[in-house]
Amino acid sequence: MSDEILTRLHAVLLSRKGGDPRASYVASLYDKGIDAILKKVGEEAVETVIAGKDGKPSEVIHEMADLWFHSLVLLAHLDLTPAQVLAELERRFGQSGLTEKAARGEARS
Repeated sequence: MSDEILTRLHAVLLSRKGGDPRASYVASLYDKGIDAILKKVGEEAVETVIAGKDGKPSEVIHEMADLWFHSLVLLAHLDLTPAQVLAELERRFGQSGLTEKAARGEARS
C-alpha cells in the first residue's frame, strides 16, 4: 500500500466542500465548521486510546482509521494536504525524536 489512498481520499474530501450537508457526512462537517471537525478528531483520538488500552488489534485498526479519516477532513478544511504531512514525516525520518522535539522547542521560544 502506498500513499495513493491518502491522495484519492483527499480528492474526495475536497469534492465534498460546498456540498449538500444533507447528502454527505463530510459536507455536513464542513458546514458545521472547524469546531465540529476538531470535536470529531478529538473524539476519535480518545476512542483510539481506549482501543489501544483494551489491546484489541481489530478495534485499534478501526479506530485509527476513523482518526486518520477525520484528521484528513481537518487537513482538507484548512486547505492542507496529506503530502504536506508526509513531507514533514520524511523530513524527520532518521532523526532522533528527542533531537527533533528539542529543535521544535527552540523554534517556538
